[in-house]
Amino acid sequence: MPERRCFWKRLLLGWLLTLVCVGGVLAAAAEVQISQLPPEARKTLALIRAGGPFPHSRDGSVFGNREALLPAQKRGYYLEYTVDTPGARDRGARRIIVGGDARRSAEFWYTSDHYASFARIVGVR
Repeated sequence: MPERRCFWKRLLLGWLLTLVCVGGVLAAAAEVQISQLPPEARKTLALIRAGGPFPHSRDGSVFGNREALLPAQKRGYYLEYTVDTPGARDRGARRIIVGGDARRSAEFWYTSDHYASFARIVGVR
């Protein structure tokens, strides 16, 4: 019986260590410096800060956060902007999401996989 308890304790400890390690990797990957963004994203970010004009008709539309991967906010808080993808025939999968006032907001998010994951953009002035 003591061997069985020891096995479960080791298994639980292993799972906890795995969760802590994975959580640390995810937290580290959840931010991106402006300099790490693709040039098209930096261009889109500059357009957002300048108030446009935007090349896509859907730029500035409300992002619903249906995936619930961004912090919960009232509808209309997040707006989305297209980041051009070279060679794409459509808008592609890349977006910048802005929380709050697009010209003064300190909350900018980047997704390269059409909302499957987000990284907070750090260092926006």
